[in-house]
Amino acid sequence: MGGGGGGFRGSCRVGAVLLFSAWVALAALSRLLRPVPNGCVMTYMYPTYIPIAGAPRNVSSDRYGLFLYHEGWKQIDFAKHIRGLRGVPVLFIPGNGGSYKQVRSLAAESFKAYQNGPLEPTFYREASSTFAGDEPKDFSIPSRYGRMLDWFAVDLEGEHSAMDGRILEEHTEYVVYAIHRILDQYKESHLERTKGGAQSSHNLPSNVILVGHSMGGFVARAALVHPNLRKSAVETILTLSSPHQYPPIALQPSLGHFFSHVNEEWRKGYKTGVSHASSPKLSNVVVVSISGGIHDYQIRSRLASLDGIVPSTHGFMVGSSSMKNVWLSMEHQSILWCNQLAVQVAHTLLSIIDPVNGQPFLSTQKRVFVFTKMLQSAVPQSLSSMTHVPGSLSSNLPASDNWDAGEVQQKDSPSCPPSTQWTSDGLEKDLYIQSNSVTVLAMDGRRRWLDIKKLGSNGRGHFVFVTNLAPCSGVRIHLWPEKHHLPVENELPASKKILEVTSKMVQIPAGPAPKQVEPGSQTEQPSPSAFLLLSPEEMNGFSFMTISVAPRPTISGRPPPAASMAVGQFFNPEEGASALSIGRIIGSSFAPEEIFLSEDHPLALNLSFSASLGLLPVTLSLKTAGCGIKDAGDQMEAERNNLCKLRCFPPVALAWDSVSGLHIIPNIYSETVVVDSSPAFWDSPEGTDRTTVMILADPHCSYKVTARASLSAAASRFFLLYSSEILGFMVAIMFFGLMRQSSAWECDSSVPSILSAIESNLGLPKPFMFLCFMPILLFLAFLFFTTEQKPPFGTFLLVTVICYIVANGFTILLILSSKLFLYAVAILHVFIKRRWQSWGDGVQSAFLRQFFTFSFSLQSLKIVQMLKNNPNIIVAIATLPLVCLVHPAIGLGLLLLSHTFHAHSNLCSFLAASFRSITQKKDLYKSKMGDGPVLLSKSKSDGLQQLLPMGDSPTAPKSFTDSQLELFDCRHGIMILHLLTTLMFAPSLVAWLQRIGMGQNFPWFIDSAICVGVILHGLFGSQPNVSCCISFKLPGRRRREVGLSFLYLLAGYYSFVSSMALAPYRALYAMAIIGYICFASRVIERRNMVRGDISSRRSRKHSHRH
Repeated sequence: MGGGGGGFRGSCRVGAVLLFSAWVALAALSRLLRPVPNGCVMTYMYPTYIPIAGAPRNVSSDRYGLFLYHEGWKQIDFAKHIRGLRGVPVLFIPGNGGSYKQVRSLAAESFKAYQNGPLEPTFYREASSTFAGDEPKDFSIPSRYGRMLDWFAVDLEGEHSAMDGRILEEHTEYVVYAIHRILDQYKESHLERTKGGAQSSHNLPSNVILVGHSMGGFVARAALVHPNLRKSAVETILTLSSPHQYPPIALQPSLGHFFSHVNEEWRKGYKTGVSHASSPKLSNVVVVSISGGIHDYQIRSRLASLDGIVPSTHGFMVGSSSMKNVWLSMEHQSILWCNQLAVQVAHTLLSIIDPVNGQPFLSTQKRVFVFTKMLQSAVPQSLSSMTHVPGSLSSNLPASDNWDAGEVQQKDSPSCPPSTQWTSDGLEKDLYIQSNSVTVLAMDGRRRWLDIKKLGSNGRGHFVFVTNLAPCSGVRIHLWPEKHHLPVENELPASKKILEVTSKMVQIPAGPAPKQVEPGSQTEQPSPSAFLLLSPEEMNGFSFMTISVAPRPTISGRPPPAASMAVGQFFNPEEGASALSIGRIIGSSFAPEEIFLSEDHPLALNLSFSASLGLLPVTLSLKTAGCGIKDAGDQMEAERNNLCKLRCFPPVALAWDSVSGLHIIPNIYSETVVVDSSPAFWDSPEGTDRTTVMILADPHCSYKVTARASLSAAASRFFLLYSSEILGFMVAIMFFGLMRQSSAWECDSSVPSILSAIESNLGLPKPFMFLCFMPILLFLAFLFFTTEQKPPFGTFLLVTVICYIVANGFTILLILSSKLFLYAVAILHVFIKRRWQSWGDGVQSAFLRQFFTFSFSLQSLKIVQMLKNNPNIIVAIATLPLVCLVHPAIGLGLLLLSHTFHAHSNLCSFLAASFRSITQKKDLYKSKMGDGPVLLSKSKSDGLQQLLPMGDSPTAPKSFTDSQLELFDCRHGIMILHLLTTLMFAPSLVAWLQRIGMGQNFPWFIDSAICVGVILHGLFGSQPNVSCCISFKLPGRRRREVGLSFLYLLAGYYSFVSSMALAPYRALYAMAIIGYICFASRVIERRNMVRGDISSRRSRKHSHRH
């Protein structure tokens, strides 16, 4: 092997890398192939799809279609229904391989929402209390929706737009046409109604709301920056599990270029130009992105983020697991039919319609406010005072002593509506709580007084309250400057110094209904459905707190819960805080971390993980250790747990991530906590390298908390997050291997196999430091001096090195598999040919002699000899037209077949020569014993003369066997590199094959140009005796030349950095440039040969005839 670092230690390194990579792959696959848990409710509908007539003009494809959705089981007259269009147009754009019929769930729920009216007032009450500071002055909650939604959908023939940039561009062009066609259809329908004598006071729509799923969301954004789109034709976009930052499959150069172009246009669209008189192009456009969360394996939350593309004043991203009334992470396709999400999206879109003119609000502030109020939960803002999580908003309450409580009551914490006022005799005798904890077990109609100064002393200044009672209708909480004895209904309107904080309670998803062993028996404690967190600043200036519980009869029109619970506590956050370092988290996979919580522990426990649970998930388990019941000696653990469930409410976990948002896990007794964060990327937001988990656990019970890192879940997350980066590293690794091979040839050393070259590159410390750490440090230095992005050094370095090691393992596995295949075929070929020749020497028929004579005569033709001596001409003629006119993957596939054929030929020659050498050694040994065997072996070896040339001798500087093995090793490395290149275009080829027979366009120029360079690299850079050099001369110094090894080093560095920048397709740029350099070098060399000015450096000292 070349380069040193080999031997037993090198083999051990390769084996360790292989085993580690295989474990990561198998663990990830076993986890990813499990069924995804799904808590969605199915959506039902009566769909009818009405085609919208009109041939597209100036559109690249006429095979697409436009449909109008109608909900209902009765048959309708299509033409009459189209003439009656009066609603707000919404265009649905399906995603990769999607159907226009996927609009049915959203459209059906929009129709039902319009018929049934807005959500319950309690929903808007919580939302308005959270964002009251930013609420527009002239905004009011609608009592009924002003106009229904008319849902349209484009039929894109189920094409795979995520795999090919050309398809994505054509989809964009058709969506632009569909937008114009929809707006024109409303005008046509209005004219037809007017001609029929009908009077219409409705305003014609001037813009269309776009709703896109998957790649359809990106197509919606691409349509807005299309030059043919009418001005203000689109002002609102809602995307569902759509990639915005990068392509989900960032392998095709044209696809990556199209993404970069669209995102750059969007950044420019929000910037103010030189003239401040004109507003930015996209100043009226609002974009909201909804991600599927941890169960969406295709589009991670980071890809769905709008950071750096859309300013926060014009849009945001929210995860489905943190959406109110949803609280679920869902699979990529489930987000379209999940009833909880479809209902919420339907009400949201209906809420942005102005009841005055029946059109979406003109103000971007109002639309953003509605989207925020309808989709975002108030939980992160409530947690901010305790957890200090990045990205959460601080409280709006002032923190001064001389404030006007009445002003705060009006602006920030509105009181409950009059419909929930309780009667004067509704409250029984007041209770005065003396301990720092308060418990409510039934709707007893009592008011409980808590002394803030007394109970909140000794550092216990924070207050937490959890309950399953409905705020306002079931429980109300007030802050008092002094104690009064008046009924609540008389106190609140009369005194402005009494502050009601009930509306600060935030809803969370409740667990399953409690079990009842038998009728009449006590039920288990129910799971909380709301909680309230108050900081000392929010209670500043008040002396008492009251918790008023409603009497049993229903108030809100809904029956009260079967079992009631409420627990409040003054606590010190530092007493319930625990921090786990990365070392402890990793070590917990072998020895779990344990935390014991005694009785009367803080109700809110804050666990801080220094490693993101999106990369290193942790399995949390809470086992009840006791609940104040005297433990009998013979009491079983299961019996004790059942008794404790009757007294303590089930624990709730709230995990927060700055990218994907909130993840709430009710009834967490044993659960793997995962957040959909994306740490260790160059543009990861601050805080993504750590996760905060808050656990709400009943202080009346003691718990044993166990945390164990889940390695299988970590492997699956690693594979999902960094698969594209790993593929780019594989290309860089091949460049580094070819660099070592070329360097050996240039130094007149023995050329190592590509496997030995990679093994040497893994050597410690110099090769690994130079090829792995060096590009990482250069990339970080570049980020430090050119951008504001500063990823955490330790996490970024660790994850990148692991990606590089795994990429080495996958590359080695690919090399070994291909080498095993080539060796098996070559051995079989040599064996069959030898047998055939042995058989043919004895029993050749006249027909076979004529056949061989005819074949030899064909080979003697001049044109055949020319093609045989110049095989590159055949490959070039076959591949270049394919990559330029048909599809790049087909041309690269033929190039790959050419490499395989040449590698097979070299390997067959090597095996045959090795066999002949062994035979000669045997004959030499037998000749010492007698002459008879020599003659026999001589006759046997004559059959090999036609199998390989015999121009070398035992005294040659380098044997023919070694030369053929070197040629095979070099060709094998190039073959693996171009195999990876072909695989990068394979998804595009799949999408292209789907469109056969439906009209094709030429490949994009950037794809063709790159593939031409790759083919030139395969034709002129695959032989080790080819010198692709760049000559340059510095002033005052002699001319220097840059060999192919240095070009491979630069290409490897560039591929490495491009992979860290999440653009692995850019590695093809470096490969194409090397191809063009090799071609130019060969042209210059031929020209110099014609002039007779060829340098002696082209020859190699230990060259040989072959």
